[in-house]
Amino acid sequence: LDKQIQELVEAIVLPMTHAEKFLKLGIEPPKGVLLYGPPGTGKTLLARACAAQTKATYLKLAGPQLVQMFIGDGAKIVRDAFALAKEKAPTIIFIDELDAIGTKRFDSERTGDREVQRTMLELLNQLDGFTPNSDIKIIAATNRIDILDPAILRSGRLDAKIEFPAPTEEARITILQI
Repeated sequence: LDKQIQELVEAIVLPMTHAEKFLKLGIEPPKGVLLYGPPGTGKTLLARACAAQTKATYLKLAGPQLVQMFIGDGAKIVRDAFALAKEKAPTIIFIDELDAIGTKRFDSERTGDREVQRTMLELLNQLDGFTPNSDIKIIAATNRIDILDPAILRSGRLDAKIEFPAPTEEARITILQI
């Protein structure tokens, strides 16, 4: 778990707490980070810890909540979250269970499938709408990186990918102490 914590600090915490140094050195930090691995490995907890370390506003979006009954609701929630993030910056937006909306696209006539795709397209649009040096960072988590759409994983979106393997007994103790 130490390796994962270090990678998160380098990708999220340091660029937010020492932005001027990154700018001066010409280092472009990632816009976002994807945390992936089985459930119970500390992904959500470490995202919250990043917000505490940076004193940033913490906005949490849960993937399943973005899959709404009404057409357009999921995309609107994503748009509103990014607008609020800009207003309350510095902000960390945590998207839990990204796989609920970020699955590989396919042709489907089912309204539910199209709504999920609309929500994901809005997320991609929002990810493209700010710079890596901004006061907004994205941390997304998934248990299933294998089913994510390649578009969400491409360069310039969730650039850093950090694997959280099933924890050893020692790592479980560390997780509980965070």
